[in-house]
Amino acid sequence: MKRFWLWAPLAMFVIFFGVVASGLYSPDDRNHPSKMIGKPLPTFDLPVAAADRPALSSRDFTGQPKLLNVFASWCVPCIAEVPILTQLSQQGVIVEGVAIRDRPADVDRFLRQNGNPYHAIGSDVDSSIQLAIGSSGVPETFVIDGKGVILHQHIGAITAEDVPAILAALSAAR
Repeated sequence: MKRFWLWAPLAMFVIFFGVVASGLYSPDDRNHPSKMIGKPLPTFDLPVAAADRPALSSRDFTGQPKLLNVFASWCVPCIAEVPILTQLSQQGVIVEGVAIRDRPADVDRFLRQNGNPYHAIGSDVDSSIQLAIGSSGVPETFVIDGKGVILHQHIGAITAEDVPAILAALSAAR
């Protein structure tokens, strides 16, 4: 019985380490959805991020549902989703962009090399709008209804498999 008590602290440590390691390697959910879902966009007025697109403000999200895509020129997954966003734009979906921690010259280069699906692009140099809408990374896309309310969030690059869900969220926003 005395030997048991000698090894008990080590056994407790091994169990504790196993539980912590298990949680670190396979967390329940890697996505952290925005707490802004169902709430109005925060008021913002971002400066121009690209030479050939207008600036973006929260006032631009009235009338009809739109996509708000948070991207950056230095983001590799953002490059991968440009063809899908372009396809959506060609189908009549209005895609607005927020360029995170970017310089206008880099945004222009990104758009020239990869395509430009955006109607307007605002420059969020300090990520303040990104954080205000509950975005935690790039790329992320939000469906905003015609009253400026955030209805849906897509975390990560939009793929062809994601398009039906995006279109359904836009349809529900009408």
